[in-house]
Amino acid sequence: MKLHELAHARSGDKGSTADISVIAYHPAHYPHLRTHLTPDRIRAHFPDLPPGPIDRYEIPSLHAFKFVLHGALDGGVTRSLRLDAHGKSLAACLLEMDVPAPFPASFPKD
Repeated sequence: MKLHELAHARSGDKGSTADISVIAYHPAHYPHLRTHLTPDRIRAHFPDLPPGPIDRYEIPSLHAFKFVLHGALDGGVTRSLRLDAHGKSLAACLLEMDVPAPFPASFPKD
């Protein structure tokens, strides 16, 4: 299944660093996403980005994660010739990542 079926996301930038926040639609899916949204999986999903480190921060009270992709924007808004120098499309691209479906019992009934 696609990540967008379990979560929504927002991305931003600070210089050459991009960040992507991923928020589970339902708290029951947060542990499942914790297992499958790793920096290695994020790196594999974005093979064409510069190879800087990726940090993951967990925010359990919001059922969310923040991924910080260091060096992903090739110098940032004022120095990059990339079409998406702010990295705003990264969230939408990440939501197309395939993740295993959670156990059916964890799907909310409401």
